[in-house]
Parts: sequence; C-alpha cells; structure tokens
Amino acid sequence: MQASPQAQYTPQAPYPGQTQYAPQGQYAPQGQYAPQGQYAPQGQYAPQGQYAPQAQYGQTIYAQPPAMPMPQPQSTPPMNSRAAASLRRAENISMSRAYGEMAVGLLVTAAVAYLTAVSGLLYAFIMATGMWGWIGLSVAQVLFAVFLGTRIMTMKTTTARVMFYLYAALMGFTLSSIFVAYSLPSILLTLVICAGFFFVLSMLGLTTRKNLMGMGSILLVALIFLIVVQVALMFLTPSNTALRIVAGIGIVLFAGLTIYDVQQTKRIFAAYQNQGTEVIKKVSILCALNLYLDFVNLFLYILDMVGNSD
Repeated sequence: MQASPQAQYTPQAPYPGQTQYAPQGQYAPQGQYAPQGQYAPQGQYAPQGQYAPQAQYGQTIYAQPPAMPMPQPQSTPPMNSRAAASLRRAENISMSRAYGEMAVGLLVTAAVAYLTAVSGLLYAFIMATGMWGWIGLSVAQVLFAVFLGTRIMTMKTTTARVMFYLYAALMGFTLSSIFVAYSLPSILLTLVICAGFFFVLSMLGLTTRKNLMGMGSILLVALIFLIVVQVALMFLTPSNTALRIVAGIGIVLFAGLTIYDVQQTKRIFAAYQNQGTEVIKKVSILCALNLYLDFVNLFLYILDMVGNSD
C-alpha cells in the first residue's frame, strides 16, 4: 500500500517537461535550479503515478506526486511572542487545510468505491473491455496523477481542487475491487486501524525533533525494492506467508513515508507562508495529495496483512 510551485517530485523522480517556479511567482527556466541551499532536501519515491500491482488481488500501489521545492529561507530578526504566536497559528491553519482536503478526498474515494461495488460497474467494465480495459484504467490513473502533480500550481484553486477530487473518484472506482476480495467487516476494521495508525504517525511527524528530510534517498531505494518484489511475485505463485511479509514491509515503508511527508508538508508551508492565500491553497491541495496517497497505500497493505477474504 504504498508532488512548486512544483519542480521535481520525488515517490518521486522529476517528470519530463516539468516546469519549475522560483519563489514569489517568478518563472525559472526548465531544468535550472536555484543556488545551493535554496531547496530543502527532497526525498524521492518511485516516479509519480507509477503503480506497483499487488500480486494477490490485482490492486495497485500508488506512488506520490512530486514534492514542492522550497525557496531559501531568508534570515529574519528574532520574533516577539505575538509574532511567533501568529506564525504558529498560520501554520496550524495551513496544516488543517491540507488534512481537510485529504479527508474529503478519502471520503470521495470510499463513496465511489462502495457505490461501484454495489452497482457492479467495475465488473461490467472489465467484462466489456477485458484485460485491456484494466490496463487502460491503470494508465489513465498514471496520466491523471502526473498531470495533477505537475500542473496544480498553474491551475486556478477551484480547478485544482476539482481535479484532485476527480482523481480520488477514479481511485475509488479502481479500489472497488476490494469489496470482491474482502469481507465488509474486514474492510471497515482495517479502515479504523489505518485511520488510528495514520493519526499517530502524523502526530509523530509534527512533534518529533528528529529531521527526516535526509531519509529521502533511503525511502526511494526501499520503495523501488518493494515494487520489484511485487512485480516478481506477479509471475510466481507466492505463498500467503510471502504476501504477508511483503505487506509488512509495505506498512513499515509507508509509515516512514507518512512521517516524512508530514514533516515535508510543514516545511513547505513555512517556506511559502508569504506567497499569498491562493498559493497556500494550491500548496494545500498538493500536500493533501501526498498524504492521501500515503493513507491509501497504508490501508491496502494493512488490508493484505489482516483482512479476511470473502
């Protein structure tokens, strides 16, 4: 289970043709980077939107869109207590906005997944299109993720939000397959476990003093390894034990990615706090997409670990 103005993203390699933006809305030619120190270390995942099919049920693991490059913080004089309190309040509002967008996206995904399963739309789609339809659906998700991750900052805020929710709906259409593979009580129990685990990871990322920004390359290598293993299992006959081991690795990996993305989200908001309300709203959607994908991947891996099949 397992996104600036955007420049490179990193599960998360930079995308071809991706445009980068300099601070304060100034345009920076493609491929150029700001002077050393301008960008905080960016962790990387797998290339944006790439999917690693889960071996057992044909589900997909969703990589995250690119992370936001952050302008170099300017040295500022010490703040008085009132200014510091105002800064913390603005940061809390921004983080709340990102988590709110993520929560709405998850609700859209859950609703679409359930309605699709009940109506049999996914089954009818696969019967009508065959394997090519499933492949086309996966490719559409990849293209959607790439487009969304690379173009959010150039869209109007409303457009970016609608696109995010459309992506969540498309995800829900695909994930409706879990209602065929698992019992409803098992899915609900996994959702509760995942929500609680994600909350703990988020609090840890927000409160810990340990800086995980340097863990990006390690997380990238681990994600690539996980994808390779899962692809290999597609061509083998894996045992339940092997699948559970892979699910356990996925849970640990995306737990680390969740903490990393929470810290990165906090740093991004701090870097763009003076860019204006509209920019903050767009950044919120982009960060919400990161957190959303962390949650979805955690949910799928936990479901593989503890879920009961129908």
